[in-house]
Amino acid sequence: MRFGVIGSGSWATALTKILTDNRQPVGWWVRNEASIRHIQARHHNPQYLPSVYFDTSLLTMSGQPADIIAAADCIVMAVPSAYTAATLEGLDRKALAGKKVLSAIKGILPESNLLLNEWLAREFGFPLADYYTVMGPCHAEEVAAEKLSYLTFSGQDETSTRELASYFTTDYLNTIINQDVYGVQYAAILKNIYALGAGIAHGLEYGDNFLSVLIANCADEMAGFLQKVGIRHAGVVGVHEGPEDPVSHRRQANYAASVYLGDLLVTCYSLYSRNRTFGNMIGKGYSVKAAQLELNMVAEGYNASKCIFLINKDVKAEMPIAEMVYRILWENVKAGSGFKQIEPYLV
Repeated sequence: MRFGVIGSGSWATALTKILTDNRQPVGWWVRNEASIRHIQARHHNPQYLPSVYFDTSLLTMSGQPADIIAAADCIVMAVPSAYTAATLEGLDRKALAGKKVLSAIKGILPESNLLLNEWLAREFGFPLADYYTVMGPCHAEEVAAEKLSYLTFSGQDETSTRELASYFTTDYLNTIINQDVYGVQYAAILKNIYALGAGIAHGLEYGDNFLSVLIANCADEMAGFLQKVGIRHAGVVGVHEGPEDPVSHRRQANYAASVYLGDLLVTCYSLYSRNRTFGNMIGKGYSVKAAQLELNMVAEGYNASKCIFLINKDVKAEMPIAEMVYRILWENVKAGSGFKQIEPYLV
């Protein structure tokens, strides 16, 4: 399978590393021509994960997304959700015909409030049967250091999803498959919002006791939203429905699995989490603009907080924590007074 990676940030660089570690040739869209020249000459991305060195004989790089997409069987989308539409702008409507798309985007497209698969269906007539996701608790920095991590690949067809996952299985990366394409995407979006909340709490100097209560309630709130939108895994803990995986012999996933609760926990607690870092700055009194400039990377939860707030007007899940994060970021509610309003809701 010929892969084309769209994106050149930390996560795109990590995914390219995984594929090339498996001796898989990769077409790689790198927006900055100077970065392309640097990678070709020095064998590493100068801006992101510079400790990762590539065998450049396996890389075909271009500053034009259309070139990489045309040459690929499977397009790995790894750009921030806010830039996805602009990145693919101008592509012929038939450019994705007959190809697979693997989404590594843990966000929602803010211009349309759509998941990537929904946006691709609208703009390109792209079928859900050819759409896959790769989600889970997997910080790019730990992939670069080859710390053991777990990724979940989701797709409608079990056989093709398993085949796709096999290209990413390494000594430092275990792969899991499921068929919950919508659920894993919503969970990845929500956990970023709650990580912002955890960061705000830390910035406000709440202690670990409070933080544990906050995150436990975030997990419950996330499950409530997922249940409302029809995700079957949400809320089921301690029970594993169906037979074990015939290949890996793993139990069937439930809400406590890595791609749901696991990703929420690591994003709320890890110092690698840009959403937690962004929230921490807000809690310390930074303005949104100042925090964005200081972070110098995209915190997906910022736009996601507004998107989910708007989507929830129809879903009508009880989401006092996510709603307060939205109000702090978008409606200028003071972080301290906002969290005082949250405190009585927590159990």
